[in-house]
Amino acid sequence: MIDHILSLLIAIPILGAAAVAAWPSRRPEHFRLIALIALILEFVVAVFLFTSFDNQNPGFQLSETVDWITLPIGSLGIVSIDYALAVDGISFPLVLLAVIVLFVGVVSSWNIHQKTRGYFSLYLLLTGSVIGCFLAQDFFLFYLFFEFMLLPMYFLIGLWGGPRREYAALKFFIYTFFGSLLILIVMIGLYLSVIDPLETARTVGILGIEDAAHPDIIPQIQQWLADGRIAPEQLVHTFRFAYLADAANYIQGSALSFVSQYTILDIPVRLLAFWFLFIGFAVKLPVVPVHTWLPDAHVEAPTPISVVLAGILLKIGGYGFIRIVDGFFPLEALYSAIPLAVLGLISIVYGGFNALGQNDLKKMIAYSSVSHMGFVLLGIAAFTAEGINGAIYQMVSHGVLSAMLFLLTGVIYDRTHDRSIDHYRGIIGVMPKYTVITGIAFFASLGLPGFSGFVGELFTLMGAFQSDALPVWIPALSTLGIVLAAAYFLWTYQRMFFGSFWYKNGGEHVLTDLTLRETWLLVPLVVLTILLGILPGILFDMTGPTVQVWLKGLR
Repeated sequence: MIDHILSLLIAIPILGAAAVAAWPSRRPEHFRLIALIALILEFVVAVFLFTSFDNQNPGFQLSETVDWITLPIGSLGIVSIDYALAVDGISFPLVLLAVIVLFVGVVSSWNIHQKTRGYFSLYLLLTGSVIGCFLAQDFFLFYLFFEFMLLPMYFLIGLWGGPRREYAALKFFIYTFFGSLLILIVMIGLYLSVIDPLETARTVGILGIEDAAHPDIIPQIQQWLADGRIAPEQLVHTFRFAYLADAANYIQGSALSFVSQYTILDIPVRLLAFWFLFIGFAVKLPVVPVHTWLPDAHVEAPTPISVVLAGILLKIGGYGFIRIVDGFFPLEALYSAIPLAVLGLISIVYGGFNALGQNDLKKMIAYSSVSHMGFVLLGIAAFTAEGINGAIYQMVSHGVLSAMLFLLTGVIYDRTHDRSIDHYRGIIGVMPKYTVITGIAFFASLGLPGFSGFVGELFTLMGAFQSDALPVWIPALSTLGIVLAAAYFLWTYQRMFFGSFWYKNGGEHVLTDLTLRETWLLVPLVVLTILLGILPGILFDMTGPTVQVWLKGLR
């Protein structure tokens, strides 16, 4: 096994961005080639990780930990921030998805001809930040990656987007930045409430600086902490995920301890912190009503950025719900299961009805993303193995399918600069290959058996129906989302592709079929959605053991 292989996944695109920025040539093809090489290397590393990942191990694998910042701050103790990376059955499927989607995005960026140096530098910085979010095991490190994503995405939309790109980029930034501030507030509160038991053992002298920890050390320090036997200036505060998820590491009497009695306006502080975190990640997912930035961003963003935005950035919201929101506040999450599921239901139905009413193909797909990501929230709120596994599966499936859908929209927009559904008829006669692949993408997205979309939605609904925390009417009404998906996808397909050919702004010569590059981009995604649809064990074998352990930790 290569040492620091996870760091390599982050370093490759960042070094690629530096290479693009420093490359002396002004020829655009050089910048494209550097970005492509960086993503090919990412793909190779990801394949190597896939072959090395142990599906039977429910814990973290390939861990890398380095002391990064250690700073005594007097009576407030000692700040300890670690550069900590690892993967498990929850994060690793999303890392693989990120590499695939980002690779597709860089190839689809071949048509970017303006400011190519800046575009590919920002794209590679975005790549490193996205992958860093899924690998980070320290909240401070995660937050750095999470925040840094804002800048590349803001400029990629604002500089290379459509006519209203400035408005869409600003709206995206404000919404996401507001959510990030809520996450920051809770992160600081957790830091003040939690200690690193191993580093604290070293400061109190029961463990040497170079000594390896033995199993009795952590329980001993946790007992001393509960008894108040450690002076405040000796407490080493931490942002490590593993310690934040353990109630025994919380300082007695701290604001966010599991038995905290603090309230604000008669609302427990821990419950407020839970909802602050939820809102922060709900903006990213997105959940109704904090979803309105998404359609604007998709409509104005260039096609490759829409692919990345829908295919992977939204999944950071779902990952944050599982790893951080529910992981650090399990009792509050179980207490709030019904409100969470209702928000998922609203997103499913509201997104579906809005998609049904759209005439802009890109906006229709954007609202379908709101609906499909509602299933992710529903599965997470079920707190069952089927629901959580289904939510992760739905994120991976939607990542593949949304990338296909936005690429297909980009194909027709590149030829006509027109996304209006009612401007097209009978495309099947002039673009047969395009028609077939669009049909596969539509049928997979509406949940037809044999495709990945069916598996994800089936398991989230199964988990919700079996959940002791949810009334049966919530998943029952959520099935309306599947009906709506069938309606808007099939109606769009019928209007655009069937009948005699007609295009409002030109003849048959305007609409040419898929090029070789477009075919090579789309066909692997078609194969992947079929493969995941007929062999779901590829993912479930990876996620199942980790999800079982995760659920036990909640109770």
